[in-house]
Amino acid sequence: MGVLSMPPFCVMLCARHFGKESDAMDYLWSPWRYQYMALVTGGKQPECIFCDALARKDDAETLIVHRGEKTFVILNRFPYTSGHVMIVPYAHVSELNSCDAATLAEMMKLAQGTEMALRTIYKPDGMNLGMNLGRAAGAGVLGHLHLHVLPRWIGDSNFMTVTGETRVHPEELKTTYERLHKVLA
Repeated sequence: MGVLSMPPFCVMLCARHFGKESDAMDYLWSPWRYQYMALVTGGKQPECIFCDALARKDDAETLIVHRGEKTFVILNRFPYTSGHVMIVPYAHVSELNSCDAATLAEMMKLAQGTEMALRTIYKPDGMNLGMNLGRAAGAGVLGHLHLHVLPRWIGDSNFMTVTGETRVHPEELKTTYERLHKVLA
């Protein structure tokens, strides 16, 4: 099989094996990552992304798809899959034992409703729900606990994810926001 008859992703990673250096792609365009990197490297990242989102009051801009009495649901700006959301208490707490019973109950009720919404909208093969409490556990946002809820499909850890260390999402965050906001409202 020649390079030109291969699927594009194979050309991207296999072209060097065929001696066609010019056919190899070394970069993927991802302008949304620039916004994040500019904030981080420019020292303009908020102290807490969740508290910042709540303070801004523009849910469409901050991607808060639902506000409850004690918790809210927000899209992950850097999702593992389309539909990846986080359920977050309003209180800035880092451990479950710092949450009152009503907050924990609302988190689970929202997790249940979010699961149903994601299953209706995306028809996934499964779901991941989980928390990473503390740096050693893999928390990306320290100090403000949150429950990840994300739909999964058989094969969603595909060639691009495993070999290319790149995630491909078929849906823009704005579209995900509109779909989930309508169902969770």
